[in-house]
Amino acid sequence: MVEQSKIPIDTRLLFQPLDDKLIELLKSLEPEDWNKQTIAKDWKVKDVASHLLDGNIRTLSIQRDRYFNETPPQIQKFQDLVGWLNQLNADWVKVTKRISPLVLILLLEATGELTSEYFASLDPWDTAIFPVDWAGESESYNWMHTAREYTEKWHHQQQIRDATRREGIMTEKFFYPVMNTFFQALPHTFRDTEAETGTIIKSTITSSAGGTWFLYKTPNAWLLTSNPKQEPAASVEIPIEISWKLFSKSLRPDDVSKQITIEGDKRLGRKVLDMVSVMA
Repeated sequence: MVEQSKIPIDTRLLFQPLDDKLIELLKSLEPEDWNKQTIAKDWKVKDVASHLLDGNIRTLSIQRDRYFNETPPQIQKFQDLVGWLNQLNADWVKVTKRISPLVLILLLEATGELTSEYFASLDPWDTAIFPVDWAGESESYNWMHTAREYTEKWHHQQQIRDATRREGIMTEKFFYPVMNTFFQALPHTFRDTEAETGTIIKSTITSSAGGTWFLYKTPNAWLLTSNPKQEPAASVEIPIEISWKLFSKSLRPDDVSKQITIEGDKRLGRKVLDMVSVMA
């Protein structure tokens, strides 16, 4: 059991500096940049910025103010939830097409600071308002919930940077917490994968901003471990520039398999590439 004084992933104080970078980025865009296609196939740059505004407003209204004024449809399985959320996102982006980039920046500035303050105020060991479904959790701590929210803000900002060829936010300070959070989904990804007890799978994201994660097979489950006791049965190396696109489902394994190195058991190594750490 994790000691409650040691927060596994603490992103609470990263929201404001990340948001500052977003506003700086958006203010630097040329008029034509707002219409550039992002790796999110249905969204242009302006659509992604609108989605980030929606995230701020939902956080303040639903999470901070506990204002629930929209009844979801009957949710029987994970994909029902994903479908509903995707429709909410699409509806918002459609409505906000009438908002100018300057007004969009103004609204993001107005809501961003309040959203950052809210996340910074949360007790990391309280039960979160929403579980992190893609990690297989039916109930989550706030530290995991805020880390999930941080990855959303990070990867959507990175989509804008990628589309407009602006310098990325692939530094250890901003990137590593994203990938560390994404890898919390790895045990859930392997939940139905057979292997001998004690099997180790090593996953590495290249560059100094990346890291290495070890997955361990116990008699009853797969678990992340920082102290593997034996050599890995499979080792996977993923280039940093591919990793965030792969695990946010903007790219799929077949798109990038030639750029990824897998040593040892190919079946187990390939399974790492199936990890999806977003609601998609």
